[in-house]
Amino acid sequence: MGLLRVGAAVVLLPVLVVQPAFAWGNDGHMMINRLAGLALPADVPAFLRSPEAVNALEYYGPEPDRWRGRGEPELNTAQAPEHFIDLEYADLAGPLPRNRYDYIRALTAAQPKHPELELTPEKVGLQPYQTNELYERLKSAMRDYRGLAAAKKDTKPVEAEIVFLAGWLGHYVGDGSQPMHATIQYNGWTGPNPNGYTTEHHIHSLFESEYVHANVKIGDVSPLVEAAKPVVIEGDMFDAYMKYLRHSNSLVEKTYQLEKAGGFAGAGTPAGKAFVDQQLAAGATELRDMIYTAWVRSGDPVPAYRGN
Repeated sequence: MGLLRVGAAVVLLPVLVVQPAFAWGNDGHMMINRLAGLALPADVPAFLRSPEAVNALEYYGPEPDRWRGRGEPELNTAQAPEHFIDLEYADLAGPLPRNRYDYIRALTAAQPKHPELELTPEKVGLQPYQTNELYERLKSAMRDYRGLAAAKKDTKPVEAEIVFLAGWLGHYVGDGSQPMHATIQYNGWTGPNPNGYTTEHHIHSLFESEYVHANVKIGDVSPLVEAAKPVVIEGDMFDAYMKYLRHSNSLVEKTYQLEKAGGFAGAGTPAGKAFVDQQLAAGATELRDMIYTAWVRSGDPVPAYRGN
């Protein structure tokens, strides 16, 4: 019943929700989550591949941006850094630790060496930490589902939890495919600018919200997702996700080059359209594979607890 209610909410979304543009905007985030849900392989439980679950995943795509309104200022302040990471500044703290609090301590330790910068988590960002922690929440919930199913107990509550967590995770994974969420060049070029890239504070919303809303349809992106077969992500998830973020960071200058060439103005250019489609597909593919990996790894044995 819970999933059905969320499915109904999706139908009413244009009436109920008027949001400022963040990240990919409503259109991009909903597209990424829907495509990921539709592309889940058959060995993922059927409830998570159902039309109701896919509709709910789509609805939850923009959810963390709904928490950024003026009505909840403390919530907005607390979770805003979880949408981005300025990798150029984060790397000043040395190799990134996989624990959120170790990372904050590393930033603090690096601060005296860089007095011209504000190396705080609020300014540098927490994106990979939020994403990895949500992945682990999802894997934990999937382990609980396995246990309840094996005991032939009611799984409906944990099914609803899994769908919510997967949708929530999708927001940050989608943010990670947007190059300007992984860089100091997040909304207009700063510092030396020999190539004359835009310094106006408009490129961010132009690229991810205005252009997507006007020009990108789900059918444009779905073939790119379908072409990449589902995989279980090998090794450490934090390391794998950082590789994904660093690839996005490597595309920052290309984003500015395309903007300079008119790639996102109006109908844009073929190169601009292909790039946007590619990055939306990258987000959907990464999300699908993280959900799939969480499911597979939820079946792994957990080390026994050893008290002091």
